[in-house]
Amino acid sequence: MTQEQKTPVLLLKTKSVPGDAYEELFTSPPDGAAYDVSFVPVLKHQFEEAGLAKVREALETGSINGNNGSPYGGLIFTSQRAVEAFAKLAEERRGNDVKASWPSLEGIPFYSVGPATTRALKAIPVVPPLQVFGEHTGSGDKLAPFILEHHGEWYKDRESGKPPPPLLFLVGEKRRDVIPKVLTAAGWGVDEVVVYGMGELESFQDDITRRLADNADRPRTWVVVFSPNGCDSMLRAMGLLDESTGKARPKPPSPSVLVATIGPTTRDHLVNVYGYEPEVCAEKPTPEGVWQGISRYEQGQA
Repeated sequence: MTQEQKTPVLLLKTKSVPGDAYEELFTSPPDGAAYDVSFVPVLKHQFEEAGLAKVREALETGSINGNNGSPYGGLIFTSQRAVEAFAKLAEERRGNDVKASWPSLEGIPFYSVGPATTRALKAIPVVPPLQVFGEHTGSGDKLAPFILEHHGEWYKDRESGKPPPPLLFLVGEKRRDVIPKVLTAAGWGVDEVVVYGMGELESFQDDITRRLADNADRPRTWVVVFSPNGCDSMLRAMGLLDESTGKARPKPPSPSVLVATIGPTTRDHLVNVYGYEPEVCAEKPTPEGVWQGISRYEQGQA
């Protein structure tokens, strides 16, 4: 089968490395369908200087030391972007030396949501080496109770009745609040500091417009949307955005561009903000969930 005979699938995301599960599944789907997979990155990550400055000051002044009355007695990481922000501060501190040095961090627990985040933290060359815990948890829902148990035990010798010292939580501008809720409900202090944010790539509008134009002669093209970011540009590229109202125009009777969303949050954003109903909403936010939704639609079972 030639490339032109395959159904294009545009994944509105950055390709994961070393291997992308979406690409692997759609390249060789279980039903033998033929897809032409490509990626259209939507988001760029950028560090938030105000948050970095707060963490930098805490590190440089030794405020993260775990002593009685100290501002912080531990740090929490639930994303690799947050780890990258911390690594940036370590690089600044390091200068021409081989390793960054923050003596106050000796004996301070670092809490990590999973193996990838843990590996990234442990790879940061600092003195003393970071003590990282929680890599087995895998999610914020499981990390939160682990912190309650581990952090409480870590500081069990503190003055009777006193909670352990507060935790510094390095986060992105968009995040779940399960960990702060669990910790504050237990009477513990947790300070969320936004150290990175996300914005739409300047090139995304042109990229998605060009990709759709390249596939204009195909019977249909699937666009898979992974977040509310970029929906405005996507609808504009599809020629469906009414600039005067900000809403989507009615779809043509037999649209050649079909939209699948990773889950209900993104679907609801398209419906509630733009009045646009995607053809598919994955039942599970996984490569298999997206493929199954598209496959059922293709077979007329949606």
